[in-house]
Amino acid sequence: MRHMTEQEWEAFMDRLNENERIARKFFELQASLLSILNFNQFFDTLLKGIEERFNVPYVWVSLISSGRATNLVKTFVASEDFLRHLNFIDREAFLDLTGGSNKPLLANSGMAKFERLLPFNQHLPFNSIAIVPLALEGKPAGSINFADNSPLRFSPGIDTSFLEQLGVIVSLCLSNVAAHEELNTLAFKDPLTGLLNRRSMESALKREFARAKRYMSPLSLVFIDLDHFKKVNDTYGHDYGDDLLRFVATNILEMARQSDICARFAGDEFVLILPETSTMEAEKFVKRLKTFFAANPVCIKGADIKIVFTHGISSLGDEGVNDAASLIKKADERLYKAKESRPEGHYLR
Repeated sequence: MRHMTEQEWEAFMDRLNENERIARKFFELQASLLSILNFNQFFDTLLKGIEERFNVPYVWVSLISSGRATNLVKTFVASEDFLRHLNFIDREAFLDLTGGSNKPLLANSGMAKFERLLPFNQHLPFNSIAIVPLALEGKPAGSINFADNSPLRFSPGIDTSFLEQLGVIVSLCLSNVAAHEELNTLAFKDPLTGLLNRRSMESALKREFARAKRYMSPLSLVFIDLDHFKKVNDTYGHDYGDDLLRFVATNILEMARQSDICARFAGDEFVLILPETSTMEAEKFVKRLKTFFAANPVCIKGADIKIVFTHGISSLGDEGVNDAASLIKKADERLYKAKESRPEGHYLR
């Protein structure tokens, strides 16, 4: 067996010491994540911990848009700092990039195809990238992404054992946080319809309003009020009225996009927050809803109850809209103006 030269021995020891330093940093990061039980703190700690300990210029999270993790994040995350480091990506597009593997992916060529992973409206000048897949209950949830200006930082072929370990730990922590946050769901959702309640809707609207202002992207809000809903309760009873509300909520949710936020505002009033949606596009969506409900009445005690509603729409850029509260107020004003101008006999029947 050939003995190492002094230079080889020093290089070996340098690599060993460097690995120990990296391992210690990973351990510190993992320890800081294990006790966290809410999404805001979890993601803030994760991203800041990586940036501070490993000096990576670009770190962000991508989540599969139709996944459970995305639904929970939209409900519970309000941190503006994290939202600037977040990307939602279509499942097929994500699996196409990663090949469906749960192992870290390194690349330093063909960077253009990875732009689908970037947070909205951001263009990062990176020349190498590491994609660390995350899982929630064994299913792909997204990834933590590291990028660097240097093509050597994440060049294919380098050891990814630490990144793989990080992916496993973060996935476990993500599952713990998700389980804990779901225990709090009752505080955020309307128990009758399963939609967000007014309190959580207002929190989500503040977040979406701030995001739309920052990136100068469209945002619309639809305020819906079922016409003469009291007539159903008085005629058939509150249990049947509740069934009708659930029917309305279920179908609004099914017809909405993953990025839309649907809430029960109060009684028979609903609010839909539509990111990346102009007033005209919001009107088209409302028309689809009205067409569906007109063609699909609810049968109550042998009677077909056709659901009719009045709506008001407000959008970012409307006169007098300068914050989230004024966006709701403007839509509410337009709803009641529409009620006042509707023809007699226009009601839920």
